[in-house]
Amino acid sequence: MGPFWFSPPVYLKTKRPGIRNGVSHVEGAAEELMAWDTKGPKWTKAVQSCVDAFEGRASPQEVREAFEAAAKEANVYLSPE
Repeated sequence: MGPFWFSPPVYLKTKRPGIRNGVSHVEGAAEELMAWDTKGPKWTKAVQSCVDAFEGRASPQEVREAFEAAAKEANVYLSPE
């Protein structure tokens, strides 16, 4: 099973100044979510969306939307510009 791609990527802050991380698939979103310290309600929904996508119950685009919302909630979201 390969990654389930979505577009456009969700850009995140990193610990390295001037470096941003663009996540463009469900597997990458799941890995990022597991590494976060902030785990609010939108994080929980994003994790469940990832599980649902792996089990065929959610589309990659649904994961992207939930992941972006969780990134905003955790204050790690960066605008694509």
